[in-house]
Amino acid sequence: MDNDTAKHLADLRRSIDNVDAALVHMLAERFRFTQQVGRLKAQAGLPVSDKHRESEQIARLRQLAEEANLDPAFAEEFLNFIVAEVIRHHEKLASDS
Repeated sequence: MDNDTAKHLADLRRSIDNVDAALVHMLAERFRFTQQVGRLKAQAGLPVSDKHRESEQIARLRQLAEEANLDPAFAEEFLNFIVAEVIRHHEKLASDS
């Protein structure tokens, strides 16, 4: 590999690393909000899952993915993974109440 290619590859990888770090911080922020939602639901005796909200979120995320030229099916799988984790946290909060 020549020096220009190596430098370009290293620059691209640094950019990927920066995006990965931003994703982790954004996910942490999202989970801080969902923890608050979970505590509020537990205090109010609300169900841990809201299927209507989840389907609205999936539709919204699929639209955003299309606009960003990202596979909407991938975006939906990603959201489903996150929602499953959120529900797990909400179930724990509900059982602790």
